[in-house]
Amino acid sequence: MKRALVLLLVVLVLAAGGAWWMYRRIDAPYRGFAGAEVFVELPAGTSVARIGSRLADAGVVPDTLTFRLATRLAGADRRLQAGEYRFTDAAAPSAIVSRLAAGDVYTRPVTFPEGLTMAEMGGVFERNGLGAAADFLIATEDKTLLASYAPDARTLEGYLFPDTYPLPQHASAGHVVRTMLASFDRTFDAGLRAEAAQRGMSVHAVVTLASLIEKETAKAEERPIVSAVYHNRLKIRMALQCDPTVIYALMRAGRWNGNLRRVDLQLNSPYNTYRFPGLPPGPIASPGRAALEAAVRPADVPYLYFVSRNDGSHVFARTLAEHNRNVAAWQVRYFKRK
Repeated sequence: MKRALVLLLVVLVLAAGGAWWMYRRIDAPYRGFAGAEVFVELPAGTSVARIGSRLADAGVVPDTLTFRLATRLAGADRRLQAGEYRFTDAAAPSAIVSRLAAGDVYTRPVTFPEGLTMAEMGGVFERNGLGAAADFLIATEDKTLLASYAPDARTLEGYLFPDTYPLPQHASAGHVVRTMLASFDRTFDAGLRAEAAQRGMSVHAVVTLASLIEKETAKAEERPIVSAVYHNRLKIRMALQCDPTVIYALMRAGRWNGNLRRVDLQLNSPYNTYRFPGLPPGPIASPGRAALEAAVRPADVPYLYFVSRNDGSHVFARTLAEHNRNVAAWQVRYFKRK
């Protein structure tokens, strides 16, 4: 009897010691990988045991059992989130569980500047190592997305909102496109839609006009004035004569070489606003929030013309005679002096 009690005591002591050791182990920092960093991808639906195995294989946790115990003690069995995780420093398994439960996935900022076409955005996608530009363009052809976000448009041109996005290292083209469209939907909010409706403008008309404004000027103070010029021309059915629309038409035709010539202004394209009055069939680039606001909030000015001062700013005019004088001063004589 005494021997059995001693044996039981030994077992209890060993069990208590083992439990103490395991509890210490889940809170002990661990780093079993040699490089500066290691990435672990956890697909959706991965079991806790499989997650522990992946982390152990990568040297993030000492073993699967320790990770599973840490998960169970945290009550996080059903809260671990899928995604790609980046690990650099030694961390306790309990801390790793907390990161996975919080969904602290690895992302990096990727910037799509204002005024880019979808093709140019595809280039940004590719240069940032996310995938091929062609895959990005294929993702923009999703007819479901077109029907949801741009039902009046032929393509998603102009609706992919330019911004800096925190993206996973292996973000798919479809994920990026959907993220950009959702951002457009949040940006072109109920307030802007109501203002557009008051002006009798559809969402497509606003985005199209905003894209012209975006391409014509980068100066915040000029956007409402450029908008006013186009609104004023549209009212009297005067051709918009917007150079960027011709450039876009040349790009679509594969004929843009970086130099806009006088003969190009005769290009037979519905995007050529020298030949065809009114707005072009759709946006020529992706406008930012400021350009969208300017499209529905034009300045109260009588201008019909503007010409570049060659420093990013423009000089505006009400009459053709005044405009011709500005052209002589800021284009003809300016470049003669150059």
